[in-house]
Amino acid sequence: MSEYILEMKHITKRFASVVANEDVNLSIKKGEVHALLGENGAGKSTLMNCLYGMYDSYEGEIFFDGKPVKIQDPKQAIALGIGMVHQHFMLIPALTVIENVILGLQDNKAVLDLKAAAQRFTELGKRYNMEIDPWVRVEQLSVGQQQRLEILKALYRDAKLLILDEPTAVLTPDEVDGLFDMMNMLTGEGHTVIFISHKLNEIMKICDRCTVLRLGRLAATVEISEVHNRQELANLMVGHQVELKTDKKPLNLRGERLKVENLCCDNDRGLPMLKDVSFSVQGGEILGVCGVDGNGQSELVQCITGLRQASSGKITITGVDTTHFTPKQILNLDVSHIPEDRHKYGMVGAMSVEENLILVSYDRKLFSLHNFLNWKWIAGHSKSICDLFKVKTPTIKEKAINLSGGNQQKFVVGRELDRTPNLLVAVHPSRGLDIGATKYIQSQIMGQRDRGTAVLMVSTELDELIELSDRIMVMFEGKIMGIIDQKDASRETLGPLMAGLTE
Repeated sequence: MSEYILEMKHITKRFASVVANEDVNLSIKKGEVHALLGENGAGKSTLMNCLYGMYDSYEGEIFFDGKPVKIQDPKQAIALGIGMVHQHFMLIPALTVIENVILGLQDNKAVLDLKAAAQRFTELGKRYNMEIDPWVRVEQLSVGQQQRLEILKALYRDAKLLILDEPTAVLTPDEVDGLFDMMNMLTGEGHTVIFISHKLNEIMKICDRCTVLRLGRLAATVEISEVHNRQELANLMVGHQVELKTDKKPLNLRGERLKVENLCCDNDRGLPMLKDVSFSVQGGEILGVCGVDGNGQSELVQCITGLRQASSGKITITGVDTTHFTPKQILNLDVSHIPEDRHKYGMVGAMSVEENLILVSYDRKLFSLHNFLNWKWIAGHSKSICDLFKVKTPTIKEKAINLSGGNQQKFVVGRELDRTPNLLVAVHPSRGLDIGATKYIQSQIMGQRDRGTAVLMVSTELDELIELSDRIMVMFEGKIMGIIDQKDASRETLGPLMAGLTE
């Protein structure tokens, strides 16, 4: 009997003239956590989508549990015992949690027993310390809760092999630890996990082996026990030496750019979320915002950017009261916004990359000439942004939805930073990005700070916040627990505040 639960042999997948995977071999041992590592657009998600039946036309062979299989749709994959948690969630927001879980299951009867399904789902959540109310609508869940729902949904369907595509991108450190505990439980029970991630520390911590893809081809498969440090993995991934430190100049404050006073607002359920929040950000500094996902960070950013109305309090940007401004009025004050959910707030998938890059500035000089779009100039400008931020796209005319998640993030970040803002509101700016792109974007944000931009940066990545921020504001249940200078910030000082402890 084979020691491998999965063998993918000589897989090649093309999209028209683009070769996403070329002659890739992947072998996964039973009961292991196997990392799949590569730069954005290296072909990781494409390879897994071939396995999961999202793409049925490819060259090569797949063996699952020692038997040759031809998986033509996700239903077949699920029936075999393959579960996949996608980088972009496959959930229907208007349905409840439990309705999403049982949707499409073959054993559903004419009359659905939602109560029994909810009970089994709740027990599963308790077992893996990932509890979610089965009766709330998905649109009411935070991004982190939706991620946990996707994992539990796959487990509910009895997955033997679980593919996790960037599962920790939206989780806090404590939630990541919880996920790793769950993964250890799963492998202890005989399950196998394929772990797609750009976070080298996590791969070093949780994985047994790692397969590296570079430009769609297999670069190497290594035993993690034989890798000395994350620098080795980073170099293997990009094919050359990667600088893992971000340069930071001394603080040079340029005056107040954002002031929030006694801000209160409700969440989507009409319940109080922000409770008397007050702080300010000066030009030339980065104020980091941390906290467990769902503690008011999203609502705070939405109020500042005009996407949500405050119930009371005041917001002032560059001396202008913007409390009741529209998003467009706020952006016109030289405010840039890298949103939490790029698909909902940052891009239009059906539009081209080029069209997406002018969404905010189409009515400004150079972009338009005598009320007509200046396409010749726009094309050159769009290409320069794509080159600068290393956006991998066949052409700027390509539909944005066809790009990998990391490349979508890069052009959204590139568009916002290109506007040289007075205030930059950045939410998870490096989410889903490989180490090279992450370090580049971090250096660009640092460059904005050094040129005098006020930066409000929300992130669940504590290491990123501690490295980049000048001060860090901790939120818990809609309140500010404290604002800490970078020199005093550590996981030990921030962790208790994130949990709501003041002592």
